[in-house]
Formats: sequence, C-alpha cells, structure tokens
Amino acid sequence: MELSKFCCSSLVFLISGIVLPAVVAAVGINYGQIANNLPSPDDVVPLVRSIGASRVKLYDADPRVLRAFANTGVEFIVGLGNEYLSKMRDPDKALAWVKANVQAYLPETNITCITVGNEILTFNDTSLNDNLLPAMQGVHAVLVNLGLDKQVSVTTAHSLAILETSYPPSAGAFRQDLIECITPILNFNVKTGSPFLINAYPFFAYKANPKQVPIDFVLFQPNQGVVDPDTNLHYDNMLFAQIDAVYSALASLGFKKLPVQISETGWPSKGDEDETGATIENAKKYNGNLIKLMSQKRGTPMRPNSDLNIYVFALFNENMKPGPTSERNYGLFKPDGTPAYPLGFSGIEVSSNTTTPGYSGNVNVTQPATSSTGYLSISSATERLGSRGIVFSLCLSWIALALWS
Repeated sequence: MELSKFCCSSLVFLISGIVLPAVVAAVGINYGQIANNLPSPDDVVPLVRSIGASRVKLYDADPRVLRAFANTGVEFIVGLGNEYLSKMRDPDKALAWVKANVQAYLPETNITCITVGNEILTFNDTSLNDNLLPAMQGVHAVLVNLGLDKQVSVTTAHSLAILETSYPPSAGAFRQDLIECITPILNFNVKTGSPFLINAYPFFAYKANPKQVPIDFVLFQPNQGVVDPDTNLHYDNMLFAQIDAVYSALASLGFKKLPVQISETGWPSKGDEDETGATIENAKKYNGNLIKLMSQKRGTPMRPNSDLNIYVFALFNENMKPGPTSERNYGLFKPDGTPAYPLGFSGIEVSSNTTTPGYSGNVNVTQPATSSTGYLSISSATERLGSRGIVFSLCLSWIALALWS
C-alpha cells in the first residue's frame, strides 16, 4: 500500500458516528513490541498515520523503529528500561546510551523525550527507587553537555497507584511513604521543564467492582456523573476524575503548575472469565470516545483550558505479554494490520515478514535487547498495591454513592 495515501492532511476517520479530521486529534499511541508476530516498523509507519497519530511512545529505543520514522515528523518518546537505571549513574555509560539511542537519530527522527524507567515507585524495590532520580539526572546531564536538553526532555512514568487518595478529585494526595522519593523527582521535572507522566486505567476500577461502578461512567458514555463536594466540579467520566486527583496531589506538594500527561490509558478487547468488562464493544467505546474527547481539545473540570496529552495503550495486541488474557489484547490493531475492532480505521496490508521481540544489536550498556521489564504487565501495578487497595475501594464507594444517590 502506498505511503502517500496516508499523508494527505485531509485524512478523516469515523469514530462512533462522527467524522473527525485525523490531524486535529493529535493522537498519542504506545508502541509496545512484546510479541513475535508484529509487522516490520516500515509497515507500521502508514498504520500510525492512518489513525492520525502524531506522537508515539516506545518502551525502548529500537533502532529499526527510529530509522523507519525518520523524516515523518512524528514525535517520539523513547524509553530506558528499569534494569538499566543503575548504569546511568555512571557518566560514561549515560553518555554512551544517549549517543547511541538518541543523538544518532537526530534530527531526522523527532525524539522529544526520554522516559527513565516505568512505574518504578510502585515496585516496592528500594534499589530501583534509589537509582531513579540519579539516572534521570545522569541522562539529563548528558543532554546538556551535548546541547540537546532544549529539544529532548527527561522524565519517568508513574502508576496511578502512587496516590494515597483519589476521592474526591480535590482531595488527591500521594502515598505518604513515597513523598520523600517523589518530591525530588517533581523538583527535577520543574527545573528541567519536563512533564509529569501518569498511567491511568479506569478499566481496573470497573473490573474490581462492576456492581458499584456504572459502566457508562468509565466508558465516556452519557451519564449523570458525580460532583466533587469540595469544588462543585462535575465529572462525567472516571479518567478525568483520576487526572484531576493527580493535579490535586501535585498542588498539595506545591507543584500546581507542573504539566501532566497520561502516558498510558486503554481498554482490553478480550479478557479472562473474571475480567469483567474486557470486551470488544467496551474497548471500542472507551478508545473511540477518548479520541473524540482529545480531538475536541477539552480539558478536565479542574483544568478546562489545558489540552489533553494522552497516549492510548496500545498500537498492537502483543501475544507474548505475561499475565491475564487482557494483557495481550489492548491493541487497536491485530498483528496483521487490521483493526482489532471497528473504529473507522482502515488498517493496512502488511508483508509476511514479522518482527521478533525487541531487537538484536549491541546490548552492552547502550541498549536493552527487549522492551523494559517495567512494561511487561499492566495489571501487576494494581496487584502491587497490597494493603493500599482499601484506598481504591473507598474511591469506588464514593463514585458509586454519588452516581446512584
């Protein structure tokens, strides 16, 4: 299929009955590769264009992908895996990584951000926690020395489980045991001008208690919504309530102006028997309605004038991800390039050549051979909550009470 077919600025796609200009939505997409049957990165380029995506987030710095997207204008976030944090404390190793995985592809490939680790603070791993900020500082120092710090920012992605309280949104607060770790990271974000990234999945809230949480509230469908009693702000969907809880948590520590981006959110189209709600129809509604909201440049109730910067999870179903069935079914597309469910995307025809997990190459410090271990399982983040699950349950109770009262 000709690439030029996807380059027209008038490209439109149909979502839930509404035709939207693809260039308006500014869709961000997560491109994971824990699979052995994905199309080649060259074939992925027109696929990304077909959904109007202008931003792509990787969990590594796959050279095949970065070369394939050269001169496309697509913005890239590249990732440094959790297992490499300790090495970034060594200036020479940090320099080697940045030169090999970022500088080598500039300016042809539009790399704008590096995520150092994924959901580190909820692994309850002291070593990872201790290495996170020094690794971020080490990578940023290299960018400064190379004159790239104005073009490429450094941050890390967090799980929503870093919150102690998320109900109501105005009472959002970080876990007390993480404040000592997270405050210096927030200072780093402010000092370097990098965004605060959070992974948020309303699916887990619904799966945990489908009888209490109305499905329309989590799928952006018409519903009566809830009102925050402290601010009188009205919420008609869970994701916006989660985002505003993060804003409140940041404000409580004095970081009211720090920009927030949703680095992951999505809905699985298939799940195990106990994964209530993981269906094609629900995935279609969640992602379709989410993309519609993004195209409207609608902010949250607490930040109505702030554009949503959201990365949908994920581009493909990934057949080698561990965990429950849902883990392998978050993709907008199947490995053959056809849509996983109808969102109005035509998909593409791909060649019979498929990729292998990660990629081969020099993995001596400069680059991991596979995607970050911190990315392997989305659902494990909720499992790591432990006794903190009580907070999650209370949040659901507040939503249910407000919606059904």
